[in-house]
Amino acid sequence: MISLTNLALRRGSELLFENVSFTIARSDKVGLVGANGSGKTSLFQLIIGQLEADNGSAEYPASTRIAYMAQEAPSFDGAAVDFVLTGDDEFMRVSQALREAEASGKFDGVADLHEQMAAIDGYSARARAEQLMVGLGFMHEELVHPISSFSGGWQIRLNLARTLMQRSDLLLLDEPTNHLDLDAILWLSSWLRSYSGTLILISHDRTFLDECVNRIAYIHRHTIDLYRANYSEFEELKAARLAEQQSNYAKQQRDIHHMEDFVRRFRAKASKARQAQSRLKALARMALIAPAHIDSPFRFEIPTTEKTSDPLLALEAADLGYDEVILGGIDLSLRPGDRLGLLGHNGAGKSTLIKSLAGQIRLLAGDRAEGTNLRIGYFSQQQVDNLDLHESAFSHIQKLGASASEQRVRDYLGGYNFHGDKVKASVVSFSGGEKARLALAMVAYQSPNLLLLDEPTNHLDMDMCQALTVALQEFTGAIVLISHDRHLLANTVEEFLLIESGNIQVFRGDLADYGNRLLKLDSSPRPEIQKEPPQDRRMPRQLRTRIRTLEQRLERLNRKLQETELELAEPKNYDGRGDLQKLLRDQIELKRQIGELETEWLEQSSALEALGQGS
Repeated sequence: MISLTNLALRRGSELLFENVSFTIARSDKVGLVGANGSGKTSLFQLIIGQLEADNGSAEYPASTRIAYMAQEAPSFDGAAVDFVLTGDDEFMRVSQALREAEASGKFDGVADLHEQMAAIDGYSARARAEQLMVGLGFMHEELVHPISSFSGGWQIRLNLARTLMQRSDLLLLDEPTNHLDLDAILWLSSWLRSYSGTLILISHDRTFLDECVNRIAYIHRHTIDLYRANYSEFEELKAARLAEQQSNYAKQQRDIHHMEDFVRRFRAKASKARQAQSRLKALARMALIAPAHIDSPFRFEIPTTEKTSDPLLALEAADLGYDEVILGGIDLSLRPGDRLGLLGHNGAGKSTLIKSLAGQIRLLAGDRAEGTNLRIGYFSQQQVDNLDLHESAFSHIQKLGASASEQRVRDYLGGYNFHGDKVKASVVSFSGGEKARLALAMVAYQSPNLLLLDEPTNHLDMDMCQALTVALQEFTGAIVLISHDRHLLANTVEEFLLIESGNIQVFRGDLADYGNRLLKLDSSPRPEIQKEPPQDRRMPRQLRTRIRTLEQRLERLNRKLQETELELAEPKNYDGRGDLQKLLRDQIELKRQIGELETEWLEQSSALEALGQGS
C-alpha cells in the first residue's frame, strides 16, 4: 500500500527523520508513535501531499483513496448530518447528477443514475451518516442542528464522522480521541477494528492503540522503526532493548522494583472481585512497561497535606445542575483514601458532579459540607484556557506559594519538563501539551487531600500520561476521576460510579464489563448496578482507609528493617566498633511489628472482600 524509500524530512532547519525505508501492506493497521515534535503529523502531511520530502519518497498506487481527518473547525452552512454526508464523494456526485437530470427533464438518464445510486449503496448513506454521529455521541435531535451551534470540540467530532464517512483505502487519523469521551472511544475502537482498509493512527491512548493496531511505527533519533506488534508488545520490546544499555540499567532496576512492590502490595487483595483481578493485571502491566519510559523527562509527585478530615466532603439530598436539575437527590460522602472513577455517556452529568464537588457551581437544593481540613486540587477541562498567556510557568507557580525560592520553583517545574529559559517563557508560546502540564503542576503544587480531575490527559503525550499514572498511584489522598484514558482509570481508581438517568450508582464491574454493556456485546447478565444507601458505603470505605494506613506503615517499617539489615552486614559490627546487640534487638522488634501489621492487613482485606468490594 505505502512504500517509504530513503525518506528524509525537515521542518525548517530541524531534521525530523532520514534514511527511512519500510513498507506498509494493505490492511495493515499501524500506530504512529513518538515524542511530541518528532514528526508524526508532518509524516501525515507528506503522505497527503501538503509537504515534500527532502530526500527519498513515499509512494502508493495512484488509485488509492485517502481519508484524512482535518483538525480545524469545519466551514459549512447547513445541518450537521448534511456536512457528514459530504464525506461520501460518490454519493454526492451521483446525488448532484440526479438532481440536475430531474430538473432539466433528462429522464432518459435518471434511470441509469438510480442504478448507480443503488450500486454504491447510496440510499442508505443518510442512515450511515446518522449512525456515525450517534456512535460519536450526538443526540438524535442534534443531527439536524447547524454546525455553528456546536462547540469547537463537537465540531472536531463532526470532522471525524465526515472522515469515517469517506470511501477510503487508506485512513489517516491524528489523535482522534482527543475530543471524545469514553463511550465514544469504545464505539470508535469497534468501528476501526472492522475497517477493511489500511489505517495509520496517531494516538497517546495506549489501550485504544492496543485494540486498533497490529503494527507500531516508532519515530525516534531521526529514524522510524516498524514493529510487528501492538503498543503493549512494542513497549516490552523497547524495554528489553533499553535493558541492554548499561548506562540505564541501574535506573531501570529501581523503576521495576518500585512497580513490582506496588503490585505486591495489592496481590493478596485480588482473590475474588472481578475489578480487583482486572486491577492486578493492570498493575502487573505497569511493572512490565516501566522500563520503556526510563528515559522520560517527567518525574513528579503529588504531595498531600498532613492534616485531613473524615469525611472530606459530603453531598446530602443534593440537586445538581445549572438552571435545571441534571442529577437529583444525590447522597455522596468522600472519605480519605477513596479512589473513584466516574462512568457515563456524554451529558449524563459527570462534569456537573465534579464542578459541584469543587464548589464551582452552587447546588440547586440540598447541602454540601466540607471537612475542616479539606484541601481540593481541581483540574477541569477548561483549566488550560484559564492560564494567563502573558505570564510564565515560574510566575504561575510562584503565585501559589510566594515564599518559595526560585530554585525550589525551578526544581519543581523540572519534574514537568520545564527547564532553563522555558521556565520563564510566556505561556503564549507553549504547545497544548505544555499548557496542560503546567495546569497539572499548579493543581499538584497546592498539596491537596482531595483530587477532582476532569479529563487530565487531554493533550498529554504517552510519557506524561505514564508519569501522571504513577504519581496518582502514589498519591495518598482521595481521588475522583473522569477520563477517557482506560489505562489511567484501570491503574488509579478502586471503585466506579455510573452516572445515568439523573442518578449516581455503584457499578460492580470493570472497564471491560462497562464496554460490553455499552456496546451490547455481552450476552450474559449485565454486572449488577445498584444505588447504595449512604450507611452501606461507610463500612467498605472505612476498611479501605485502614488498609491504606496499614500499607503505609508497613512500607515505612520494611524500609527501616532493610536499613537495619544493611547495617548488620557491616564488618564493624563484628569487631567491637558497632552496636551489634542493639541492631539485633531492632531487627527482632521490627519483624514483630511487621508481622502484626500484616496479620491485621489480611484480616481487613478479607473483611473488604466479604463485602464484595475488592481492592
